[in-house]
Amino acid sequence: MKKIGILFGQENTFPQAFVDRVNEKAVDGITAEFVQINQVEQHVATDYAVIIDRISQDVPFYRAYLKNAALMGTAVINNPFWWSADEKFFNNALAVRLGVPVPKTLLLPSKARPDDTTERSFRNLSMMDWEAAFAHIGFPAYMKPHSGGGWKSVYKLHGPEDFFRAYDETNQLVMLFQESVEFTDYFRCYCIGGKEVLIMPYEPRNEPHLRYATEMKTTGEAGEKLLATMKDYVLKLNQGLGYDFNTVEFAVRDGIPIAIDFGNPAPDADLNSVGQANFEWVVEAAANMAIERAQAQVPGQDNLTWGTFVHPTAAKAAAGVAPKQAPQAKSKAAPKATGSVKVGAPVHETNDLGATGAPKASAKKAAGAVKPEPPTGEVPTGGKAPAARKAAPKKKA
Repeated sequence: MKKIGILFGQENTFPQAFVDRVNEKAVDGITAEFVQINQVEQHVATDYAVIIDRISQDVPFYRAYLKNAALMGTAVINNPFWWSADEKFFNNALAVRLGVPVPKTLLLPSKARPDDTTERSFRNLSMMDWEAAFAHIGFPAYMKPHSGGGWKSVYKLHGPEDFFRAYDETNQLVMLFQESVEFTDYFRCYCIGGKEVLIMPYEPRNEPHLRYATEMKTTGEAGEKLLATMKDYVLKLNQGLGYDFNTVEFAVRDGIPIAIDFGNPAPDADLNSVGQANFEWVVEAAANMAIERAQAQVPGQDNLTWGTFVHPTAAKAAAGVAPKQAPQAKSKAAPKATGSVKVGAPVHETNDLGATGAPKASAKKAAGAVKPEPPTGEVPTGGKAPAARKAAPKKKA
């Protein structure tokens, strides 16, 4: 019997409906339940062939548990290794590579220095040319974290004063400065299993419980073309990123769908917000995907989904493209290692991070030596480091 588990947090409607739907299908050898975690030991498999992850972005303990489970052969949805590395700025860059339109975006260094850093940690960073940045992005614009979601620390900016006021509040967050897209239509699209797509009209300016209470404005042939284009973009993005369960949001400007937010690996699936029809679709699609993955799962092997950019070899294999084989060379005995192994000497010097507390050198050894001094000043941003102080010449006897 293969078990499908769902790992979740405060949500109520989707987890229970998902488990019930899988079990109602009564597929031979497949059952579903809420994940139960007791003791987690390294390199020990879980009881689950598949785990749907809805919460590990908020609970680091769960993320570590899922990585260990994946190593031992559980098909974790979504891939916990990629989800740990994923962030909005890279996703935008990948979208451009895939041919999907996105807003103009700049990455900003954090306003406050990260812990355990000083001015000297940023000698590679030039002064920001704010006027050029404002000219490139324009106003109105948005400032938002380069990683994370949930509309936390998102600012709408109408000019430079708004920009600097918001920037001063961001502390150690690395932010994006992004153009505002004035749209005539807006959509949120589910993508399940990298192949099933549901396109939902969405109004992000409404209160949360009313955001799906809207209709598509574009009609006729233009509407059909728009839907087909969005479906194509949704599939490209999710296959490129390697997400099994995700949503993509598009703002439509001049008939062109611009991808605004497409890294939502635990998207809202609550009955009370998405509505009955959309809820029914996502429950059914997720149940079918989980069953399919459980049937294909091989214990002890890698059963994760990898994006075409992140893991191109796996992507080619999934597409049925055999990797090119290099011509086999005649087998030879491995050459014997000829290099020596050397043990490094202990260091008893003062470096530019502080003294080591090592014993003083003998008078004979220290004669004529110049004691190194730590730097006394900072390197100006964008400037050159001061010339090294020359050692004094030895005096003649």
